Amino acid sequence: MGGRNRSRTQRRHFKEGRENVWKRNKSDSEKQQQQQQQQDNNKNNNPIPTWEPFATQNPSFDEYYKEQGIVPEEEWDAFMACLRTALPAAFRINSSSPFYGDIRSQLENDFVKSLQAEGTDGSEMEAIKPLPWYPDNLAWQSNFSRKQLRKNQTLERFHNFLKLENEIGNITRQEAVSMVPPLFLDVRPDHFVLDMCAAPGSKTFQLLEMIQLTNPGSLPNGMVLANDVDIQRCNLLIHQTKRMSTANLVVTTHEAQHFPSCHRTRSCANGFEAGNFKEPNMSRLLFDRVLCDVPCSGDGTLRKAPDIWRKWNAGNGNGLHGLQIQISMRGLSLLKVGGRMVYSTCSMNPVENEAVVAEILRRCKGSVELVDVSDELPQLVRRPGLKKWKVRDKGLWLSSYTDVPENRGAAVVPGMFPSGRTFDDIPEHDPSISTGQLCGNIANVNSGNGIQSEEDLVAQTNSLNEEVSSLPLERCMRIVPHDQNTGAFFIAVLHKLSALPAVQKKSVKPTGQLNSSDNLQTQKATVELKQDTGVKVNPVEGTTGQVSEADVSFPETVSETSLHDETVEVALDTDPSILSEANEARDIQISDRNRSGPEVVGEKRKLQIQGKWIGVDPVIFYRDETTMSKIKDFYGIKESFPFIGHLVARNSDSSHVKRIYYVSNSVKEVLELNLLAGQQLKIASVGVKMFERQTSKEGTASPCSFRISSEGLPLILPHVTKQILYASLVDFKHLLQYKSIKFADFTDAEFGNQASKLLLGCCIVVLIKDNQKAPDIYQVDGSTIAIGCWRGKNSVSVMVTAVDCQELLERMSTHLETESPSLQENKPSSDKIDDEAMEKNNTEVQEDNRNYDDGASSLLT
Repeated sequence: MGGRNRSRTQRRHFKEGRENVWKRNKSDSEKQQQQQQQQDNNKNNNPIPTWEPFATQNPSFDEYYKEQGIVPEEEWDAFMACLRTALPAAFRINSSSPFYGDIRSQLENDFVKSLQAEGTDGSEMEAIKPLPWYPDNLAWQSNFSRKQLRKNQTLERFHNFLKLENEIGNITRQEAVSMVPPLFLDVRPDHFVLDMCAAPGSKTFQLLEMIQLTNPGSLPNGMVLANDVDIQRCNLLIHQTKRMSTANLVVTTHEAQHFPSCHRTRSCANGFEAGNFKEPNMSRLLFDRVLCDVPCSGDGTLRKAPDIWRKWNAGNGNGLHGLQIQISMRGLSLLKVGGRMVYSTCSMNPVENEAVVAEILRRCKGSVELVDVSDELPQLVRRPGLKKWKVRDKGLWLSSYTDVPENRGAAVVPGMFPSGRTFDDIPEHDPSISTGQLCGNIANVNSGNGIQSEEDLVAQTNSLNEEVSSLPLERCMRIVPHDQNTGAFFIAVLHKLSALPAVQKKSVKPTGQLNSSDNLQTQKATVELKQDTGVKVNPVEGTTGQVSEADVSFPETVSETSLHDETVEVALDTDPSILSEANEARDIQISDRNRSGPEVVGEKRKLQIQGKWIGVDPVIFYRDETTMSKIKDFYGIKESFPFIGHLVARNSDSSHVKRIYYVSNSVKEVLELNLLAGQQLKIASVGVKMFERQTSKEGTASPCSFRISSEGLPLILPHVTKQILYASLVDFKHLLQYKSIKFADFTDAEFGNQASKLLLGCCIVVLIKDNQKAPDIYQVDGSTIAIGCWRGKNSVSVMVTAVDCQELLERMSTHLETESPSLQENKPSSDKIDDEAMEKNNTEVQEDNRNYDDGASSLLT
């Protein structure tokens, strides 16, 4: 309903504001009555209630975690005292920024030393310090109060510095423990990385930094695919990662447990019309690294979200257990053999942590191992995972699944307990067999997963009703708040040794109802489904994509010797409410009636040019050769720069494209595969905005109607040979200060002369180091400072936001030559500033600051 145009209209109207017809102004008599009522309340000792801070206690919380033994009894008071204090702010210096070295040096040599010199009681000395476990002093922690901020000039200056650098994108504010999971992924520049639950995007930013190369103008072979189920949270994710200006990012919006594998069918491959593109090498989208930071109850964030205290209950973790397993198994099915996946939560609950990891290992049956990373990041204080825990349900403590009441069998499942077993095959009334022995009798002996023998398991059992896991869960890590003054976090590192195991064909009841054991969330396995193996999938009606086991017919065993050489791992779940990977098989076998299928011409198929997903603009490879030729000629783009096939747009009508995005070779292959696979990926954002159509009168008069965007400038600058100006420090500062200057008003007359010789349109102004003369060939490196400008009829105008201008001015004042007296004398007077050019510049900067694609929702900040 409404479609794209309607939603845009609504957003525009809401920005204008509307009169609130329901709110009437209070008359004078009403105000007097209200004041009189307040006075009467004060006289009667009945004051109006005021805001009070959140209560930082919850008896249920105390009882639960004391029983779980989350920390030793002697540490309980310190643990709780830390939870009741505010969390120190933490931030990370973005290593992809050309100024990251300057920022780190400023923190180490300016702010920290200034505080040490000013501090008298020692409190200010601990206000700013690096996190000892984060590599290269790139992560810092700040802990100071408003009172300290008001009385200490260094802290006030640091606070303003922090706000500016965060807005620019040189630093990222991020909770300290949230920085840990990406560090254990061991990401390299050639890796394909999947962030399954990515919003708000701080970890995604970390992953992008890890794959990004430092050489200007070059792109890594890897890429990051960031996913989140909520479109509004995706907008926040896009806003965060936009500061990175990377062409190696794809943002999608899917339910993580149902994330499509983007599998290419043989029929599509045979009918692929390549055109200007080569057929992608990939047949299925798989990843070298997967970050699985799943939704959780979040009680590890109590220090920064104290409202969780009053809302906390054990049922929150129990309810998320099944979803966390589904997301984890889906991540493992998308992981390449030999790849690494990190499972993490910001919860302290073992039902959401150790119980999930244990269930994953049981289902994978030796194809996945839990990695011991105790020797990595040695300065990070962590504790081993638990091997025993209990489940709390409806006021009852349950030590084993045998203790679960019959009417709670669907809510409390075997996988929540350390053994993960139902004990259905053991006689119920044999008093000589203890629960611990039941665990040992049922457990499979598998040395690869560290499963112990019956005798060892029984020896670890402390009571008749207490289970102890036989899996090496001590390899997991727990970060507790009072160890290093942080939040709480749980992390497990998993390594995929081989393809996930096959599953036997199961019988389905004619009524479609599953028995209680089949209906449990834990009854999930993975199937190695290969194309052309005889798998039959019946069409499923409707658009929800939900399928039950009755909809899918599998062979008795799917082996590794199937006919086709491309393996597709499919996660199945007997719960009919869970969308299984059989939905992917259905898409391979049948046509989705909600999708605009490939246009058939003769016996060949063309790449799809219509979007599959309602409300999301399609991703179209930009093929307007006339426009591309004008862009290349106007800017003198070198032939060595991969141009053709790397430009995409979000509008199928090339004559009305406003923005052109650039994608790396890895992202290009993913997009081509996605088209061949029937647009299974719901893409919210892709690549970096490289060119933007100029809409002013001067823009239409320019030989090239597209200008280079600020985001794309660092990437394309080393490959541009025309429309470049080299400015001295004085003139560069003048441009940043006054935004628009006429040719005759530049301090360097030769600079103004060179500007007047450029073609009308976009140009690039590069700062010359050490006031050298303009070179014939300028070597661009990581420290090069350049801005996009507009060469008008009589002036040069800056196409950079005010915040960026401010940051560059401060950076140059701090780290480049000090301002000479002639700079003050030669400043252009205010009457020389081109007002018309200034107005045009402001309009274009506003347009340049639009964060998202043509059809994406706007972000309110």
